[in-house]
Amino acid sequence: MQLSRNFSLAEMCKSQTAERKGIPNQPNAGQIEALVMLCENILQPVREEFGSFIVSSGFRSPELCVAIGSKITSQHCCPDNLSAAADFEVAGYDNHDLCVWIQDNLVFDQLILECYNGEMNSGWVHCSYAATDNRADVLTYDRTNGYRKGLIA
Repeated sequence: MQLSRNFSLAEMCKSQTAERKGIPNQPNAGQIEALVMLCENILQPVREEFGSFIVSSGFRSPELCVAIGSKITSQHCCPDNLSAAADFEVAGYDNHDLCVWIQDNLVFDQLILECYNGEMNSGWVHCSYAATDNRADVLTYDRTNGYRKGLIA
């Protein structure tokens, strides 16, 4: 099933941990709708601007979230069927610069520059989209300082 021109449901649900541990990782109809909105409003525009990239983490069932040490309230679980999140990076582009482009060009709920250390291939981008009331919340996360407001390089 295609969620947008270049993103499929299978791609958004792929998880090596789920496969390894035999954890079901299939969204319900409401969660699929949230994933469609994420793909159409965030991932597809990024693909059109920067070219092909791989989503490293899209949809996660609550059981998968627990297995990887995440919270079941994560937007990766589409907990309210109204929002969804993905982690990704674009090869050859700095993740900080990618976040700046998203911040300046897209409507989003939350944008997090995660585990970035200033080097080109460090960290990844977490971005979510909500059906209503997108907060435009911008954060940087690293294991030493935790979450901080804004994009900190």
